Amino acid sequence: MDDRGHLTTEQRNPRSTGLSRMSIGEAFDLINTEDRLVADAVRDARSEIVAAIEAVVSAFRSGGRLVYLGAGTSGRLGVLDAAECPPTFLSDPNMVVGMIAGGSDALTRSIEGAEDCPQDAGGEIDRLDVSQNDVVLGIATGGTTAYVHAGLRRAKERGATTVLFACVPKDEVQDDADISIRVITGPEVLTGSTRMKAGTATKMVLNMISTVAMVRIGKVHENLMVDVHTEGNRKLVDRGIRIISELTGSPREESRALLERAGGKVKTAIVMHKTGASCRRAEAMIADASGSVSSLIGEP
Repeated sequence: MDDRGHLTTEQRNPRSTGLSRMSIGEAFDLINTEDRLVADAVRDARSEIVAAIEAVVSAFRSGGRLVYLGAGTSGRLGVLDAAECPPTFLSDPNMVVGMIAGGSDALTRSIEGAEDCPQDAGGEIDRLDVSQNDVVLGIATGGTTAYVHAGLRRAKERGATTVLFACVPKDEVQDDADISIRVITGPEVLTGSTRMKAGTATKMVLNMISTVAMVRIGKVHENLMVDVHTEGNRKLVDRGIRIISELTGSPREESRALLERAGGKVKTAIVMHKTGASCRRAEAMIADASGSVSSLIGEP
């Protein structure tokens, strides 16, 4: 068994050696102070994160997918980000996919041995029929997860663009991904517990990648989620109505009626109002504009 003690994420944090003797308030202050370091660590990986976003945008525009793969906390965060894209951006559920070692059972209970089964990842990559149009982003905060590295190798063999996210420097763990994102969050308050700062960094980076990529392919106008999914959820229906009101200047009830005439599609409703087009015509105009409404309704 390899000794992982040299990894940054496995080191003891000298600022938290007294954790077990601290009051609750002192422990809060310590963790809060450490968490403040995460955003700066993400900023330091700016160029690699931007490169990953550019690759994902290119994949989406060519009909490809963003596939996350990870184990434990890393896998759950990938699945979470993938699951949140359809209601936020009305994206096809197959557009952003989350793979976790151990399968769906691992989402709600720990299956620690699954990360040591590299053959499972390769099989899942094959099952998904990953191709040169896709981006596969492996998440391994400690950098060594066999499941992740095997999945990335198989994805590369199939022609996909590969990205590794880790919270250890490259001189501690090498990789052969096309893009290597290293967010160095340092030793955890609780030694080795990468569900803490490393997990926070993972959430921040995945949110950034998926959100900016969706913005770039026209899923957002200004800072409004004009592709929000409004079916079956009062909160999202309300948000859709408010977005229509904001962009058209229409009163709430008129915006509600417009949303209904548009079949619950916010973009369609806005284009109908701005251009006087029918629902069917508005949808065709949006399709011709590759999904972006900015050119149809005008930039501010």
